[in-house]
Amino acid sequence: MKIKLLKYLGYLILVIFAITFIYPFLWMISATLKPEIEIQYPNLIPSEFSLKSYYNVFMKIPIGRAFFNSVFVSGSVTALVLVFSSMVGYALAQLKFRGRELLFSIMLLTMMIPFQVTLIPMYVLMVKFGWVNTYMALIFPAMISVFGIFLLRQYFKAFPKALIEVARLDGCSELYIVFKLVWPNSIPALVTVGIITFMNSWNDVLWPIIVIRKQELMTMPQMVTLFATGGQADAQMGTILAAATLLAIPVVVLYLIFQRQFIESMASSGIKG
Repeated sequence: MKIKLLKYLGYLILVIFAITFIYPFLWMISATLKPEIEIQYPNLIPSEFSLKSYYNVFMKIPIGRAFFNSVFVSGSVTALVLVFSSMVGYALAQLKFRGRELLFSIMLLTMMIPFQVTLIPMYVLMVKFGWVNTYMALIFPAMISVFGIFLLRQYFKAFPKALIEVARLDGCSELYIVFKLVWPNSIPALVTVGIITFMNSWNDVLWPIIVIRKQELMTMPQMVTLFATGGQADAQMGTILAAATLLAIPVVVLYLIFQRQFIESMASSGIKG
């Protein structure tokens, strides 16, 4: 009886924490459906449902074009990170060569360098390459992820070496082994790297603001930030929250679709040597 009571108490605590966590997000969505005068109140159910806030967003800024830009940039970055991180992670996990552990340690050290330190040198490179105000400036600097390499290396180290040796004896190249043998058996790790990479690229604001000036090339976070701080929203909180909701929904949906693989990978990859 005592064990059941403790179990139910644990569930109750978890429910309270879940409600505490999700309430701000629910309130934000609710606020976008309320008349402007009601937003100041904490109730979730508006007295009158209205889509005026979303209408204002679509009328005042090209949010559709910004959404396309973000999907294209984030999708391209995610695909490139998965490909290159898989190749490097596999090499560090399964191939033996001099300096492998030193190289891996140096790569981990680079994770401690704040992005702001490399911001100016990276911008100078973009100017010299002539990539300012192009998709190239948004995609190429982000196509290598040390975190992705680290996570996939940890996952690939546990991959059965016997299967790899058999594939090599059959004449398979290392690239064939990576993409035809290892990839299909590493879906949770690939999904985790993909989700984290997509989220980081989708939510990035500072870098796009620096390298993109043309409105037709602006990403959704950049557009929403300038919309909220530049006066176009006319200080209407409902309109600002509607833009923020449109920005958050794709990432939330993506996580809900792949949450099982994400949790599975995070629970296993981080504890392997």
